[in-house]
Amino acid sequence: MLFSTGLFLFIFLGFYVVYNAIRDSFRARILYVILFSLYFYYKTSGLWFVLLLFTATSDFFIGQALHATKEQTRRKLWVVLSVCVNMGMLAYFKYTNLMYESAIGFWRLLGGMIHEPTLQGLTYKPLDIFLPVGISFFTFQSLSYIIDVYRKHLRPVHHWTSYMFYVSFFPGLVAGPIVRAKDFLPQIHQRPVLNFNQMGEALYLIVCGLFKKCVISDYISVNFVDRIFDAPALYTGLENLMGVYGYALQIYCDFSGYSDMAIGIALLLGFRFNINFDSPYQSATITEFWRRWHISLSTWLRDYLYIPLGGNRRGRSRTYINLLITMLIGGLWHGAGVRFILWGAVHGVGLAAHKLLINYCGFKASGADMPMWRRVISIFFTFNLVCFAWIFFRADSMTKAGEMLTQIFTRFEPQVLTQFFVGYRSIFILMITGYVLHFMPRSIDLTFQQKVTSMPLWAKAALLCIAIFVVVQMKSSDIVPFIYFQF
Repeated sequence: MLFSTGLFLFIFLGFYVVYNAIRDSFRARILYVILFSLYFYYKTSGLWFVLLLFTATSDFFIGQALHATKEQTRRKLWVVLSVCVNMGMLAYFKYTNLMYESAIGFWRLLGGMIHEPTLQGLTYKPLDIFLPVGISFFTFQSLSYIIDVYRKHLRPVHHWTSYMFYVSFFPGLVAGPIVRAKDFLPQIHQRPVLNFNQMGEALYLIVCGLFKKCVISDYISVNFVDRIFDAPALYTGLENLMGVYGYALQIYCDFSGYSDMAIGIALLLGFRFNINFDSPYQSATITEFWRRWHISLSTWLRDYLYIPLGGNRRGRSRTYINLLITMLIGGLWHGAGVRFILWGAVHGVGLAAHKLLINYCGFKASGADMPMWRRVISIFFTFNLVCFAWIFFRADSMTKAGEMLTQIFTRFEPQVLTQFFVGYRSIFILMITGYVLHFMPRSIDLTFQQKVTSMPLWAKAALLCIAIFVVVQMKSSDIVPFIYFQF
């Protein structure tokens, strides 16, 4: 049930016909979308859809109890209960093997210190734990609702079906964006309207998402990036560097492509999601990057982790520590492993260093006011810092990451550049195309969107058919899951 497959298109068309027929009936519309969303999640994670039901039901009743409780200590206990339920599930499915491996390593180290053969002989074998798709997204989404109710920024919903609709709404269920309850819940009770302009915007987003995912991301992944990261020692440093730049484009096109399709599909149903990506590689600072990359997660970490830790209100040293802690936890959110912790650490140190430069050297937070020459240089350095961190994010192991860095810094061999262009001509063309489109001014993107929006209905249908035809021609024989499904 990937958005980019013919199966989803076929099923969604049938779903949409019925949805439009019952659009005016609030209760029928709510129940129908909930049932379809549960079916959609069942097709991705099987019987683990019960977890989704459990999370929604648990936090619905906790939200009710939290609102009815006046005594502050008891209110905090309700929040702690929600955190324990949501983070407990997340910890079990994502971090049990990490904790198990750490425990084995500790006992083996202890056995070496006390010369105990039994402890030294312990071996780690990963437990067979299935990770339900999207669990990181819907637990964070549900948890934000409870925290907002606790802070009295939001009144709890009165009906379980409304909350279930919010948590399970299928466009953003398995890979975001993480939608805030205060933005989404008011839309539930409004009659969903789709005017001519909104239809054009939705179509434009869906077509852009399909192009990013199936034409650029999947093609360069299967035919180039995966080969480099699977065996970096077999390639020169230049090829490894091109592989890193390829992965930077791949993950952007993959994830932003999913977000575009999710936002477009939600808009067809009459619901508006906030933007999740804003040309992040155009950023001149690492702070600006996190204002443009995975915006729903970065703002979640800011509002529910960084600010509660103290933000920048407890002195400069504490600010740097809070930034580092936030990004380390952000790294762990993505995966249980040293590689993801290092990825978070690189970004945390980068954010802290930029904050230091702001405080002591008068640097700007966004870089928007920089002279053009300085902004271009800053974009270059920021982009390469982000790409350096992507190595740890993508590599299968620290060994592979080390091999890749070794090749780049000791066996660069720029003389193979011409051979690279010849041998990977289609890859090179797609990468250039992808980056040119990414660095295209926002005004040009809006112009294209307006042209699509103003097209007559038959032209919109023709555009969608052309997009589907191009996707079918470019699509690899293997289905390539969205990268963020594993998180």
